[in-house]
Amino acid sequence: QVQLVESGGGLVQAGGSLRLSCIASGRAFSSYTMGWFRQAPGKEREFVARIRWSGLNYYYSDDVKGRFTISKDNAKNSVYLQMNSLKPEDTAVYYCAASLYYYSTYSKEYNYWGQGTQVTVSS
Repeated sequence: QVQLVESGGGLVQAGGSLRLSCIASGRAFSSYTMGWFRQAPGKEREFVARIRWSGLNYYYSDDVKGRFTISKDNAKNSVYLQMNSLKPEDTAVYYCAASLYYYSTYSKEYNYWGQGTQVTVSS
């Protein structure tokens, strides 16, 4: 089992920044891919970014590329999502998730999920 706890959400004005954190605990997760997803009201959950615990392989959705940065700190068992130049359309609940698939961007391929943290961007 892997337990994931997100934090760092909040209310920010358009153009502002937020940094989300995800702390992982439980079984060894060095072989996992860690992902960030988001879900806005009335919409399906969508992929945002992913990174491998081992190595530096990462990938972003086109909507956030160039504005968001995913990173990790293995010593702290933590994954981060730095969000810059935020837009009102970035408003959503953001979830941290873990997958055994190497390059997954599909939510159904992620086995473990955090509880989510709300990000609200005002115009």
